[in-house]
Amino acid sequence: MTNVAVIYYSSTGSVHQLAQAAENAAVKAGAEVRLRRVAELAPPEAIAANPAWAAHAEATKDVETATLADLEWADVVLIGTPTRFGQPAAQIKQFIDTTGGLWFQGKLVNKVCSSFVSTSQTHGGQESTLLALNNSFYHWGAIIVAPGFADPVQFAVSNGNPYGASAVTQSGKAAVTDDNLASIEFQTRRAIEIAAALKTGLAAATA
Repeated sequence: MTNVAVIYYSSTGSVHQLAQAAENAAVKAGAEVRLRRVAELAPPEAIAANPAWAAHAEATKDVETATLADLEWADVVLIGTPTRFGQPAAQIKQFIDTTGGLWFQGKLVNKVCSSFVSTSQTHGGQESTLLALNNSFYHWGAIIVAPGFADPVQFAVSNGNPYGASAVTQSGKAAVTDDNLASIEFQTRRAIEIAAALKTGLAAATA
C-alpha cells in the first residue's frame, strides 16, 4: 500500500479540482489517500469581498487541514497551488516553512514529491511556480517525479508543461479542462508507480 498526501491551496476552486482528480486517481491506483488543504491566511474581509472566493471557502470548509503528520505518513506528496507572481501562494509557502523539524530529522528523505498549479493567464508563471516548489523538495532530500512528456496527454494544447499539471482559468472565465484533469491523473499514477518501485528497491537493498 502506498500512502499519498494531496496537499493544496485553492482560493476559487481550480486547484481544488486538480487536487480532487489527483485524489481519485490515487484511489483508483489502490493507494491510501489524504486530501488536505493548507490553512487560510487571508483575512475574512478579503475573502468576503470576492464572491467566488467566499463561495469556495464555504464549499470546502470540511476538507481537513494539512498537518506535518500528513507529510510524515506519506510516501507520495503532491502539492498544488495557484501562482502568485510566479511563486507559490503564501498559504502553501507558510506550510512548507513549518517543515524544518521533519527535515532536520531526515523524515522527508526519499518522499516522492510532485507539484501542480493553476494560473489566470497562459504565461502567468506556471513553470516558475512549479520549479519554486521543487526547490523545497531538493532541500528535503525528496525524489521529484514530474510528468514530463511521458504520456500523450502531456502534448495537449491546454497542458504542454513537463514540470507538473497546470490549468489556465483566465481569471475565472475558463474552466479546468478535461486534458488538465487527465494530466494530473497521469502525474499521480506515475508518482505512485515510482514510489512503489522505490520502496521495493530500498527494502531489497537493506534486506
